[in-house]
Amino acid sequence: MRAQTIRYNNDGSIDLIDIDVSDPGYGEIQLTGGVCGICSWDIVTCKLGDKMYPMAPPGHEGMGFVSKIGPGVAGFETGDRVAAGGFATVRNVPAQRVYKLPDSPLADELWIVEPVSCVVTGLDHCRLRPGDKVVLIGAGFMGLMLLQGLLHSFAEQVVVVDIVQDRVDLALQLGAREVYNLSDVEVPELAASLKSRRIDVVVDTTGSQQGLDLATDVVRSGGLINLFGWIKGQRATFDPTKWHLGGFTVVNSAPGSKIRDTFPVAIEMMDSGTIDLEPLVTHVVPLADYPALMAQILAGDSSYIKGVVTLG
Repeated sequence: MRAQTIRYNNDGSIDLIDIDVSDPGYGEIQLTGGVCGICSWDIVTCKLGDKMYPMAPPGHEGMGFVSKIGPGVAGFETGDRVAAGGFATVRNVPAQRVYKLPDSPLADELWIVEPVSCVVTGLDHCRLRPGDKVVLIGAGFMGLMLLQGLLHSFAEQVVVVDIVQDRVDLALQLGAREVYNLSDVEVPELAASLKSRRIDVVVDTTGSQQGLDLATDVVRSGGLINLFGWIKGQRATFDPTKWHLGGFTVVNSAPGSKIRDTFPVAIEMMDSGTIDLEPLVTHVVPLADYPALMAQILAGDSSYIKGVVTLG
């Protein structure tokens, strides 16, 4: 069977390519259509090309429909809506990596489960206790999902900071009670004020040196910094004196650090509305328009929070 997918080139450009897809093998399920989310990894790969190592795979935030079931697979039926796959319009995937989605009125583009599963890992690693005070640095797509989870947690206070006013405003709409635009405040003064409140947990979603530095200046002695964002590249720095005297714990809540199977929990949180992607998915385009959307993102479209590519 012929299908389409994408290929990232060494210069960061995107090619749409045709591929042949065989019948699913033993233990595999064939998925057709659906959608795939655009990850920040995709964006940085298109920005830096092969200077980004490793380069992003051709999609990993997929949702599709079961079209064929390989031998040795049970528990699925043709037509099931499931979470798995990437940008290919038809793809075979191991059955153990496929998760059935519940009957739901949510549109396909709101069932991007993989990043929500990462949020579950991030929440797990916050180690929250009743009454904890939390600062969330970064109100992008991942940060705003983490915010929704934190607002349903033990946290007594959740403070959100970002540098884009529209995202700060959206954090307020999602239920945050205290937000700051770092572009409009004296950052050292804000950091000192937050530090005086004995912040227990700081979650840095920015994937930036500046975010890590701010987290260091905000967390209380003996608190916890959750390094959720990926500081892409080969080096990041820290002040060893501040880290030693602060005595805080730093955890790396990357997807590989998960301590349980996070997909079922993510699906439950999405189905219940605890984490709602509808306010966050700002751009939905067909596969043929993905290269053009990526150019728009790299040009700095200020309205962009999350993009989803349709594969049907």
